[in-house]
Amino acid sequence: MVAPRANWKGFIKFGEVACPVALYTAASSSERIAFNTLNRKTGNRVKREFVDSETGDPVERDDQVKGYAIENGQYIILEPDEVAAAVPDSDKTLKIDAFIPCNEIDGVYFDKPYYLAPDKMGTDAFVLLRDGMKKAKVAAIARTVLFRRVRTVLIRPHGKGLIATTLNFDYEVRSSQEAFEELPDLKIEGEMLELAEHIIGTKKGSFDASTFDDRYEAAVAELVKAKIEGRSLPKKKAPTVSKQSDLLQALRESAGIGGKAASKPTAANANKGAARQKTANPAAAAKAKQAAAPTRHAG
Repeated sequence: MVAPRANWKGFIKFGEVACPVALYTAASSSERIAFNTLNRKTGNRVKREFVDSETGDPVERDDQVKGYAIENGQYIILEPDEVAAAVPDSDKTLKIDAFIPCNEIDGVYFDKPYYLAPDKMGTDAFVLLRDGMKKAKVAAIARTVLFRRVRTVLIRPHGKGLIATTLNFDYEVRSSQEAFEELPDLKIEGEMLELAEHIIGTKKGSFDASTFDDRYEAAVAELVKAKIEGRSLPKKKAPTVSKQSDLLQALRESAGIGGKAASKPTAANANKGAARQKTANPAAAAKAKQAAAPTRHAG
């Protein structure tokens, strides 16, 4: 097995304690299905090239340079060495500014995760930091230059090591106000809310990433297989959107209670239903008992 290649090497420092560390990619999209762009008429792959927007002439790689747009369609050219010189000096040190509660940062600020492990010497200091953070149940906020940018990093204990997640800056995170501004102020209560709570209670579980399948990848793989075999896939029906007038009935059916006049999924109501139908309909009685059981568990 080939050892993973570090994306970055430097130091982590808390107080006057420092140790060498290395960052490794924690998530990668390299295993996803990839497509090539083809010429529909010939079936051949097409090549991408940059052309001058005015002359239409191709621009070779060595002649391509970064530019910042200013007014009237003019640009300021920025050479690579000028950009590199403008980046704040870095001693490649993740200097911890503060320790905070693990759940204090909103997940919307999370950017990319990296595994943070000790690099060669300094394992004792690394383990000291890891175990100290575990015991105090805290995360660390640190800053350094990563990949030519000054980045803020959230560091948390993770298994035998640490996980370092780069954070989006505040100006990069859009306000939720705009996304939710058209959402009306509604108050749901009574049977509808009780049914929703009941359904949520019966669906409680725990997170296990291995149980989640990439349906897109599986669907594309099946489509490719079907195309090779010369067959077509059946069209899938779109889910029916629940209308406001049908919402209560949909909730009742989700809770396993049929009929518009059915009682709420409470233990008392379910037991009453079981008593009334015990002699006349054993199957209905069993169903009522089954409805009562998850309600008691959820409460």
